[in-house]
Amino acid sequence: MKEIAPYGSWKSPITADLIVAGTIGLSSLAIDGEDVYWIEGRPSEGGRNVIVCHTPDGQTTDITPPPFNVRTRVHEYGGGAFLVTDGRIYFSNFADQRLYCQTPDATPQPLTPEVNCRYADAVMDKQRDRLICIQEDHTQGGEPINRIVSINIKNKADIQILVEGNDFYASPRLSPDGKRLCWISWNHPNMPWDGTELWVAKINANGLLGEAQLVAGGKQESIFQPEWSPEGILYFVSDRSKWWNIYRVSGTEMVNVEPLYPLNAEFGMPQWVFGMSTYGFTAANKIICTFTQNGTWHLATLNATKKHLQQIEIPYTSMGSLKVKGERVYFLGSSPTKPTEIVNINLSTGAINILKRSTDLEINSGYLSIPQSIEFPTENGNTAYGLFYPPTNQDYTEITSEKPPLLVKSHGGPTAATSSSLSLKIQYWTSRGFALLDVNYGGSTGYGREYQQRLKDNWGIVDVDDCVNGAQYLAKRGLVDSNRMAISGGSAGGYTTLCALTFKDVFKAGASYYGVSNLEALATDTHKFESRYLDGLIGPYPEKKDLYKQRSPINFTELLSCPVIFFQGLEDKIVPPNQAEIMLEALKQKGLPVAYVAFPEEQHGFRRSENIKRALDGEFYFYSRVFGFTPADNLEEVEIINL
Repeated sequence: MKEIAPYGSWKSPITADLIVAGTIGLSSLAIDGEDVYWIEGRPSEGGRNVIVCHTPDGQTTDITPPPFNVRTRVHEYGGGAFLVTDGRIYFSNFADQRLYCQTPDATPQPLTPEVNCRYADAVMDKQRDRLICIQEDHTQGGEPINRIVSINIKNKADIQILVEGNDFYASPRLSPDGKRLCWISWNHPNMPWDGTELWVAKINANGLLGEAQLVAGGKQESIFQPEWSPEGILYFVSDRSKWWNIYRVSGTEMVNVEPLYPLNAEFGMPQWVFGMSTYGFTAANKIICTFTQNGTWHLATLNATKKHLQQIEIPYTSMGSLKVKGERVYFLGSSPTKPTEIVNINLSTGAINILKRSTDLEINSGYLSIPQSIEFPTENGNTAYGLFYPPTNQDYTEITSEKPPLLVKSHGGPTAATSSSLSLKIQYWTSRGFALLDVNYGGSTGYGREYQQRLKDNWGIVDVDDCVNGAQYLAKRGLVDSNRMAISGGSAGGYTTLCALTFKDVFKAGASYYGVSNLEALATDTHKFESRYLDGLIGPYPEKKDLYKQRSPINFTELLSCPVIFFQGLEDKIVPPNQAEIMLEALKQKGLPVAYVAFPEEQHGFRRSENIKRALDGEFYFYSRVFGFTPADNLEEVEIINL
């Protein structure tokens, strides 16, 4: 017999303690011979990242000894932090950003000197006993210098500069015969999803590069994941058709670029981190690839000779970090009922084997809300997208006259996309009686370049309108309580949240996680990778200074009329704490209910289990006080000023 209880007061087995105790992050798959490697991010170890090895006999072993933490800070967001070749591991250590070399059962030894340089995205050049990788040099003062370098693995003092002169580099990839190197570069004010260039150069006898040749790309074309086929043909993903599709370069002169399978789908992703992969070769003319359409990812084989695509039926709707070795395919897979797991598919037999799950928690399906993909009208006759999660708990039913409170999630990026992957953090809300809308507002990727470009010059407008219109769409259909709608987001999503709370009068409460409130401060006080990001989202600074002021919530606190809670890492270099603290003081002076939860050891995003728990429970507690319901859990209180 189901219990009748108000929304928000339902008791759920999906607790914050359960989430942080039983969940790890999985990323960065790599294959070396018959062994598979990946990185586990462990909140229970203070967010330490550990390389793990899975051997053919089914054994899984930690490779990275404490206190080493495998994480690079190139571009601040990192990725591509380790390489494995012939049983030897090369990795970037977070504390000192040096590269280390580790052999089995031995203590890691530093490979690079103790200077202020960072490294990422390495490949092995076996012919010359060296690594080729990205270096970010912070020794000169001012903006760091990015370049591609080689590092002699037997003489760590022997570091050669191979390519420099552009603002950014990524994806150095060596041809199978070791004679050519390709890479991606781009310059301010572009971000890698705006426009990049694909270059190729021969490697001279002295190990340096010959004259570089531009193969594809430009200021209006984004290149993603260049790869050499086993027979030395260069493939890459480009959005020149307005969709990220796979291309190859044919002919010895490398001037004939041809598409493999034109499709209104995305075979690429925004390159926020290094080492991203959506395809690989199982044979010279056979590609295994992933692509996304309408918010769902698919796995397929692509015959490069016949240019024929054949989908592979699998129980996953989201995939990443795809790697291929012979007839074996590995990727990170998830679905609305499956948390992220490392999947191995045998192409010959179709057998699916799970190497590791991000959580071993078994959640009864009666507590899981299955997302509904929705489209809704928004400004200027456009359509926006989102995933709607209705409140779901097998033990409870609602009071007939009541509609559920709504939490709108505004994802970060803003050039990113939400996913249908099972998120226990989302289920935390829905199993307690909240409805939740995860919005893929204009500017999100996965819907083609034109949809992504909708945010150009319009950040703080299009994204806000889409979040507001999504909430109103649900309210008009009678699915949620229009008087109890909240919005929450982190980083760029925090900016969208603060704009929605400041410039619109739809949401009754909100939560900002390390959110931007002052665009001028972000434009003048952030790291190199994003230092010109706002040129495309707002306009060049200081030329468009007035726009920056107009769209900064911090300048219009008099318009705020609802409660807000702020969560902030005090070591955040991307969005410094003062952006939250100034907003906090303004809200205090206005007499509005406001709360501020600061974490001394955290940066941009929370990695420690105790802080993840505190933030999740703290936001729920905040809404319980604001919306007037009684949580079933005995939550740690948050100090709410003016309430």
